[in-house]
Amino acid sequence: MPGSNRTTTQSSADAAVLPDYVQDLERAADFLDDAQRQRLRRAWAVGASAHAGQNRKSGEPYITHPVAVAQVLAEQGLDVETLIAAILHDTIEDTPVTRECLAEEFGETVAELVDGVTKLDKLQFRDRAEATAESFRKMLLAMSRDLRVILIKLADRLHNMRTLGAQGAEARQRIARETLEIYAPIAQRLGMNLIKAELQDLGFRALHPWRHAVIEKRIRTQPVVRREALVQIEANLAQRLAKEKLQHRLISRVKSPWSIYTKMRAEHKSFTQVMDVFGFRIVVRSVPDCYHALGVVHATYKPLDARFRDFIAIPKANGYQSLHTVLFGPYGSPVEVQIRTEEMDLIAEKGIAAHWSYKDGGEGPNSAQSRAHSWITGLVESQHATGSSLEFLENVKVDLFPDEVYLFTPKGDIMSLPRNSTALDFAYAVHTDVGNQAVAARVDGKLSPLRTRLTSGQRIEVITARSSIPKPQWLEFVVSGKARTAIRQQLKQIGHEDAVQLGHRMLDRALEGLDTSLDRVPQVRIDAYLAEHRFPRLEALLAEIALGNRMPSQVAQSLARETPGAPERRKSVRGPRPEDRILITGAERGVISFAQCCLPIPGDEIMGYHTAGRGVVVHRMDCPNVAEYRKSPDRWVSIGWDREVSGDFAAALKIEVDNRPGALAQVAAAVADAESNIDRVEYLERDTHVAVMKFSIEVADRRHLADVIRRVRRLQVVLGVQRI
Repeated sequence: MPGSNRTTTQSSADAAVLPDYVQDLERAADFLDDAQRQRLRRAWAVGASAHAGQNRKSGEPYITHPVAVAQVLAEQGLDVETLIAAILHDTIEDTPVTRECLAEEFGETVAELVDGVTKLDKLQFRDRAEATAESFRKMLLAMSRDLRVILIKLADRLHNMRTLGAQGAEARQRIARETLEIYAPIAQRLGMNLIKAELQDLGFRALHPWRHAVIEKRIRTQPVVRREALVQIEANLAQRLAKEKLQHRLISRVKSPWSIYTKMRAEHKSFTQVMDVFGFRIVVRSVPDCYHALGVVHATYKPLDARFRDFIAIPKANGYQSLHTVLFGPYGSPVEVQIRTEEMDLIAEKGIAAHWSYKDGGEGPNSAQSRAHSWITGLVESQHATGSSLEFLENVKVDLFPDEVYLFTPKGDIMSLPRNSTALDFAYAVHTDVGNQAVAARVDGKLSPLRTRLTSGQRIEVITARSSIPKPQWLEFVVSGKARTAIRQQLKQIGHEDAVQLGHRMLDRALEGLDTSLDRVPQVRIDAYLAEHRFPRLEALLAEIALGNRMPSQVAQSLARETPGAPERRKSVRGPRPEDRILITGAERGVISFAQCCLPIPGDEIMGYHTAGRGVVVHRMDCPNVAEYRKSPDRWVSIGWDREVSGDFAAALKIEVDNRPGALAQVAAAVADAESNIDRVEYLERDTHVAVMKFSIEVADRRHLADVIRRVRRLQVVLGVQRI
């Protein structure tokens, strides 16, 4: 094994001969005992030997990088196994050292950590994006076993960002963008604000160097008036807190260039408007002291209404706890104040790393540690359902929103979701099966649709029905990665099953026209056809038929050609008889769609048109477009309604009313009384006396539609109703 010479280790035991960068590491890791320090030096000796002859782009020996990564972690108070793994984190990837060697020399924990950080460069990927996504997926699985994997990765990224100047322009842009999109948000999600802030600042500087320089200069050269105002406010707060005998630390907070830049862009504000906010942090001894301090600052300056947030009672998803309030300052500018305990302050800055550096706490259900585990467990579950690593990475990016909404279950439990989440996102957060069967929700006791956007503090109850299945439209409004992944997976499954069943029926109908059936076609002939057209199995062929990518008549001709006696029968190919129609139940939404031009509903005479990629599109027989479709008889599909039809179907009514106040409300009430949902209402024509409106509604069948029309016609304000 590289570096196994014990003499080298003995000679390096004297700190005086250690390189400066190793001495810096040991100073940062002064909490280690002598035995642990010897293990750390041994790791350095092994790493230095393994990376011998390798240099960074800056020209420095490569070993300086992993040692610097270990120093970042030592400053966070991490344990010796993590520091050793950090020193050796590139050995498996870039040197002859193997995982087995590391396990033998430093133990299984170190080997597991190093392997978790190792990228998948040895595998072949189509492009860099896929390689990055797959490496991220691997890292996530390792994180689920040991959170220290992501701590090493974040420290690695931080040191790479600190030394980014040695990279080319294109690499700088790519690495900076990845840092801002993935690694800084992960650091925030894990509560590691110190590392997050530096990653954001370095990423911003690399991505937009000129913008960063301008904002940084403006911060440094703050007007004297503002500096004086800051001092005055700080003095007033400190004086009032001291009078109340509150032991505290009062720190004025300066915004970072990145936070100023993002706020300017998001809120369309000028630099002066963004900077015209004074920020302070008050750190006290206990939770009761936090609320006492809150009373003091509210007595010093008046609080702004609706700007108080209690993250102590309801911690953020990453375990962050603090009281936030905004005061109306003496100079007309808002004063942002955060109030927290020393332990909360440590967790706010170090996040999950505080678990190792703060031994007296951090094990409860609200700790940063347990919340991080819950988040990663959810990601691991969702990654099993995603089709590709790229799709998974996109879902993770969605879940890394910096802001959350905090919601209550009917039992009073607190759940956090990304901002702009809907009732459907909440349903999927409760459980995938709850989301798949959701039909509506009660938000604070009021019945609401699934697309309702939620705000913090609301109490949500999900209403489910066993017959309900996910709809493609759901993807248009869900926000969370878990919901998006679960819906896509379910739609694929439903769509594939529907396609196979429908394709089987369509092929059978086509074969019946040749006086045979799929059961009578020899298996050898089916296998030969599948092999010739590169279908892995029969189900794949049937799905392609249903989706319109293969014509059932052509497939039937090919399969029947080799069937004994088929040549004679094929001469008398008969057309489809009425009893040959494919009957639909309305549940085949994965492969059968209903034309928007005529909106067919159960009870209508219908026909199907085979459309490539869309499957069978159902039209009413009296649809104006049917004449055009008759020109392609090979794509005509004879279909009808089954005896049992389920689901709601779109219909449209053209309603003419007296143009007077309340007319629209009366019509809407009549439609609702008939137990029909209104999707949309639009005015087609309108003058001083008459208004013509189009109501898009949902009905079960023709009988239900007739009931809606009858109820609407009874209204005195209605002059006429007709189906569109």
